[in-house]
Amino acid sequence: MAVPAPLHDAGGAEGASEALADAVRALGRREYGIAELSTRLEGRGHAHEAVASAVGTLIEEGLLDDRRFARRFAEDKRSLAGWGEERIRGALEARGLESWDIERALSAEDAEQQIARAVKIAQTRLPADCRDTDRQRVLGLLARRGYPLDLSYEAIRRAERADPRDG
Repeated sequence: MAVPAPLHDAGGAEGASEALADAVRALGRREYGIAELSTRLEGRGHAHEAVASAVGTLIEEGLLDDRRFARRFAEDKRSLAGWGEERIRGALEARGLESWDIERALSAEDAEQQIARAVKIAQTRLPADCRDTDRQRVLGLLARRGYPLDLSYEAIRRAERADPRDG
């Protein structure tokens, strides 16, 4: 079976400059991790050598940084989407980040901060006359958002005990 030729010139500086230009355009739209951007560039037909050169240049220039990407991604998902630690970890792993960068990004928040965020989510979803089915529904929501089971149970307990005027 024949291997298809790259869509872009693989040879020398021209191939690397095309890959670099494509990478800069991608980074202008959103931030990427190193592995994710590399996969994107290779998927667009850039040769592996051109991608490696472009990515190396971006790292040297400080435009591509896995540690920064992981931290910002975790912050955004926590504050904008209400994600928990497990879902953030899975998303960062899927983007090819190293475990130490993931753990560093996740360590920026302690258990109390996670519970407080989960309580806010639970308070918006639990009715005043809460039943077991309501608790199970909210527990499922928190699980889908990536909160550990024990933390989710605690958040639901706190949400039920909270004074509605505190919110």
